[in-house]
Amino acid sequence: MLGFLKEPVVVTAKINVNLVALTVMGLISRLWGLCYPRAVVFDEVYYGQFVSLYMKRIFFVDDSGPPFGHMLLALGGYLGGFDGNFLWNRIGAEYSMNVPVWSLRLLPALAGALCVPLAYQILVELHFSHCAALGAALLILLENSLITQSRFMLLESILIFFILLAVLSYLKFYNLQKHSAFSGSWWFWLLLTGVACSCAVGVKYMGLFTYLLLLATAGLHFWHMIGDQDLSNVSLLCHFLARGLALIIIPMGLYLSFFYVHLALLYRSGPHDQIMTSAFQASLEGGLARITQGQPLEVAYGSQITLRNVLGKPMQCWLHSHTNTYPIRYENGRGSSHQQQVTCYPFKDVNNWWIVKDPGMQQLVVSNPPRPVRHGHIVQLVHGITTRYLNTHDVAAPLSPHSQEVSCYIDYNISMPAQNLWRVEIVNRESDTDVWKTILSEVRFVHVNTSAVLKASEAIGASLPEWGYRQLEVVGEKLSKGYHQSMVWNVEEHRYGKSQEQKEREVELHSPTQMDISKNLSFMAKFTELQWKILTLKNEDTEHKYSSSALDWITMDTNIAYWLHPTSGAQIHLLGNVATWASANAAGLVYLCLSLWYLLRRRRKIYDIPEDAWQLWVSAGGVCAGGWAVNYLPFFLMEKTLFLYHYLPAVTFQILLIPVVLQHLSDHLCRSVLLRSMLSALIVAWFSSVYFVYSTLSPVTYGQPALPPAQLRALRWKDTWNILVRKQ
Repeated sequence: MLGFLKEPVVVTAKINVNLVALTVMGLISRLWGLCYPRAVVFDEVYYGQFVSLYMKRIFFVDDSGPPFGHMLLALGGYLGGFDGNFLWNRIGAEYSMNVPVWSLRLLPALAGALCVPLAYQILVELHFSHCAALGAALLILLENSLITQSRFMLLESILIFFILLAVLSYLKFYNLQKHSAFSGSWWFWLLLTGVACSCAVGVKYMGLFTYLLLLATAGLHFWHMIGDQDLSNVSLLCHFLARGLALIIIPMGLYLSFFYVHLALLYRSGPHDQIMTSAFQASLEGGLARITQGQPLEVAYGSQITLRNVLGKPMQCWLHSHTNTYPIRYENGRGSSHQQQVTCYPFKDVNNWWIVKDPGMQQLVVSNPPRPVRHGHIVQLVHGITTRYLNTHDVAAPLSPHSQEVSCYIDYNISMPAQNLWRVEIVNRESDTDVWKTILSEVRFVHVNTSAVLKASEAIGASLPEWGYRQLEVVGEKLSKGYHQSMVWNVEEHRYGKSQEQKEREVELHSPTQMDISKNLSFMAKFTELQWKILTLKNEDTEHKYSSSALDWITMDTNIAYWLHPTSGAQIHLLGNVATWASANAAGLVYLCLSLWYLLRRRRKIYDIPEDAWQLWVSAGGVCAGGWAVNYLPFFLMEKTLFLYHYLPAVTFQILLIPVVLQHLSDHLCRSVLLRSMLSALIVAWFSSVYFVYSTLSPVTYGQPALPPAQLRALRWKDTWNILVRKQ
């Protein structure tokens, strides 16, 4: 029974020495001296702020992309025991001892290192020789720009890692298709493709370009499968569902999970709250949640409320009034009603409080039981401090003459009657009998007499002059097509009024509320709002010293100074390996010309290369040239500040094209032994030049050793390169 113990247990394994050696070299090149410099390098000043906010669980919004990349950087800080206490205010600031520099930079460095063996495996899966695959990996290994970008707390190396992992996974899946469909390994690589695509998009939206490329490739491959008569309809359906699950459903679910974790971690109020809706703010610990805790849910006649404009641009503001009146005549000679001013005020103030009044009753308190206000009800809005009624009439607004003036009515005993009835329209209602709810309901106020809609003005320079204390203009919009957010308001602070006397009411307006309310938003509601803010929130793009155009990247006519030592000449620059970039451009041009030549010849029924070689050439181009195109060309359509590092995903694919073209030249165009020998000699000489450029630029890639001014000047190979030389 125990006879098997008489023989030793033997485990055999195949080890690809090339792969192991490349991985080790990649780790050495990216991890060596990772803590140097112990100072803030370029965009670490930007991403470091978010890491600190993660450590302190404080909510933030970054309009540059989804949160997964930020969470990975924060994971490095968490593993290193970072407490989040560091002031990320300038590039070059020395890190304090509590900042785990090595840990914060570790994940980007690991991702950059693993790109080297990934490049090798991609060429192997494309059915190129191990020699070509080794060449591709060595080019990635010796690419100065990729080394620089992966050694700091930045996201591009992580993005490129997931992009390459997605491509490799799909290629492995596709190569298993004919012989091992629906096997365990087939499912593994298909699912990993979807996961890697989702992670790439979750790091930066630039990952969407490669994701779409792989979806298009998968669609094309499935289209070819439809024509395979050996596959039954049931088999085709299973293939379709498997791809839909792995490449669409799972990536979408994983993308949602990034936001779920992000929102679960960041539960405290922070500096970015003001751009979110009141409902979102109230779901965070502290901030608005502290103010609104215990408020009544349903707005009733007699409720005391503050009304926040939903648009929040150019800044958040609340419906406001004060005792001052509009001037009798404006600077341009137009007349006004001389009524009490109504504005949108960007700060919390007691003059932001209004009372919801039933037009048929005089009382300004909530009855027992409360009578809730519903969609379509007519109300009057009474200013809490001055007790004047919100009013609009056919008088031109001060800054927007095509809109109506909004005021609080003062009876001057002239022929200008009060027009103070407003119909409540709940924009996000589920039915026409919905109750107006605190924070949750988004409402429009439609003037009964004129059908104008209460609106925060969007006019350029919509701040009132000195007589209006530079507050924002509020108007009655006559043409109210659609539900623009500037016309929509929500109740932020709310209490049930109990005091009929004005002096007692003023005291009440300053007192805290005491009733309970539950305003927790669902995850999907929070996700939808946050995603919309990320996509639509745009910081003002200003010209940066190191910004560049997409055309500058191909010839590397630009660089970025990442760091400069305060005393020595040591510095770090984002610079590509000139020999590699020039070769990548040449490879792209050769691939294009050869492809056009082959297509023309094939059209004439002339086949210069075997069919399997043609299919190999096309598939490699789809991955490498296609990857370059989809990651580069969209930048010509973008209206944003661009930097050289935006080109790194595209140039990575272009570098992979170099060994593809070289092997094709050797196998199919160099027909004689002499030509192949000459090509091999040229490749050796060319690769020596690649290493020479890598070695020469290493001092400004790693930041050490510090070079004297003469050597720094010698590195200005192009007049457009901004190599910094200190004056002696």
